[in-house]
Amino acid sequence: MRPLPEVPSAAAPVDGEQVDVEQAEAALVEHYPRLVRLGYLVLPPSLGRNRRVLTAHSLAQRSLPLGRRTAFAAGDGIPLPRRPVGATGVDPGYALIRQRVLRTALQAGLPLRRPAWPRRAQLPPLLPLVWGLRLFPHSGGADELALDQALSALSGPARAAHVLRGLEGLADGEVRRVLAAAGVADPQAALMEADAVAAPYALLASTEFDPCSLQARPPDLLRRRQHAKAALAAVAALLVCGALLGLPGNGWGRDQTSAPLYARNPAAEQALKPAALRRVAPAFWQRSPRTDFTAWPTRGDRTDDARLLRRALAVWARPGTAVRSSTTPGTPVGPPMGSPQLLYAGEVGTASVVLFYDGLRIVRYAEARNADPAQGAALDFARVDSADATSADALILSRGPRTVRYLTAPWVRRVSVRNLLAPARAARALHRDRNGVTDALPSPATATRCRSWPAVEMHAGTSTRLLTDLGELAPARLTSGSPSAPHDVSGRAERESWARTACLLTAVRSRGVRSVNSWPYARQWLPEGNGYAQWLCTRAETWRGTGSRVLAQFQASSTLPAAGGVVSPGAVAARAEDSPACGARDPRVLAGVLWKSRGGRWYVLAAGSEEFASLTTSGGVGGRAQGHLLAVPAQAGDRAQLSGLLANGSRVGALR
Repeated sequence: MRPLPEVPSAAAPVDGEQVDVEQAEAALVEHYPRLVRLGYLVLPPSLGRNRRVLTAHSLAQRSLPLGRRTAFAAGDGIPLPRRPVGATGVDPGYALIRQRVLRTALQAGLPLRRPAWPRRAQLPPLLPLVWGLRLFPHSGGADELALDQALSALSGPARAAHVLRGLEGLADGEVRRVLAAAGVADPQAALMEADAVAAPYALLASTEFDPCSLQARPPDLLRRRQHAKAALAAVAALLVCGALLGLPGNGWGRDQTSAPLYARNPAAEQALKPAALRRVAPAFWQRSPRTDFTAWPTRGDRTDDARLLRRALAVWARPGTAVRSSTTPGTPVGPPMGSPQLLYAGEVGTASVVLFYDGLRIVRYAEARNADPAQGAALDFARVDSADATSADALILSRGPRTVRYLTAPWVRRVSVRNLLAPARAARALHRDRNGVTDALPSPATATRCRSWPAVEMHAGTSTRLLTDLGELAPARLTSGSPSAPHDVSGRAERESWARTACLLTAVRSRGVRSVNSWPYARQWLPEGNGYAQWLCTRAETWRGTGSRVLAQFQASSTLPAAGGVVSPGAVAARAEDSPACGARDPRVLAGVLWKSRGGRWYVLAAGSEEFASLTTSGGVGGRAQGHLLAVPAQAGDRAQLSGLLANGSRVGALR
């Protein structure tokens, strides 16, 4: 393909050659339309046609160096490529101006990064300035549209390579030298990427890409009117605030007994200072009179990052609309009550995470590792008041789509993972780093199917506590035994019982659960020699005290699978919420089911805890039995009312 006609000399001046300012200015004026077109084509299409037009003109007009009134050396400050041997028709002024336009156009396409100061080319142009109009080139045909789409798919250096080839008529060797002088790290890669554009070079001369031949249209007039009204309202609000601040008594009125706004309250301001955070020494837990979150040491590799901590405290105090927040039921979400304790601050995966504790709540702040405000932040609250050694072993540090990481207490010696649905499988060790952060493991809190239920075992001293993730910051402790004396899960029988209970934990996810106890309160031989059934009461206690849930289970005997297999879950016979049943205050429970034997006959089966002296069923099925077990023949679809008589003569209904 032939290059475009009337292309100014592409060769750069020889190193050390002096370029007169008047010569460069003359080249700028003479070839201004071509330079603006070059900048327009190299600028990223994501800027929009109106801004690309204004930016291209701004880059061309700013291409003359400042502070050189008479002459400047070619390559002085900007390394220009060496002219190839035998090059003719040299226009050093145009070559220098073109190089400056190209460099600034490539800089304008770089993304803005928060830690770095933005370059001038990355900001909207100050001049030229157009108010009340939108400017854009004339529309071309289908070929021009296809070329524009193809260029938008390229990187900035690749667009520059294609434009230098087609608009400037440069050979590949000269293109590489010009790109290198403009700051492109890999010119050869840019050339190879530009090879993907198959459109003719002649299309670059189309009016579609001519920012000097423009059309004018009005902007969104309704939005402009709304913005004008909002600006007037803002000015009025500033005037009112200025008048209030000028009142006696530091601007808040005389004889006011209330404190100033939060941002001007000295105690609240102190709570937002990273230097005021309470920090705990690594070995303090060994001599602490309390074994809870107050004894946790401050850990993480960014505990001295004042900027991160200040952002976390500020978002906690005043979360904006870009903050994704979650709260366990019954947890207040207000600002910190004084300077909180810093538990952790560091990098976890692709995020920066900060954990605070204020005596009542655990607060987790998470943001992108590069602190990009466009990605927002996350703020989570969890109530953990009255935590003790049995409930302060671990916290959820980070949560992915299907995984979770724990931050363990300093007194935890070892962590292992166990699949609750496979009681015969041995627990596997879970690695932790020097800060007590575990490797990522699958989380049952986000699983849609109950095919496995990973739980973690915390080995602390002589105790081994079993914890599971229920979708909150504080994992729930799993126990077994009577409500008056629950204990940690241990032994094959208790693990097999929990294997048929684990899938029912989905009913208590994200409800602020502190612990779940599963109590086998009765064992009943089934009619017709169908083996035996086990009755269990599973109670989930919450951190706030209210909102507990109780499930009565019927687990018929079944053949356990081979070692490493998964057992089938039990059936829910009854459930209740905010009931004292199966708890320390009221440990009794009564439930029944309609059950079908292997021979095809139906029975009403019921079982109560040992406090029951007799059981009675009425309604669709009548029957009575001494003791705390009952089995009465029935028909399919029968509905019965169940009650029981306690040893003290009191009558109690079934769990509901």
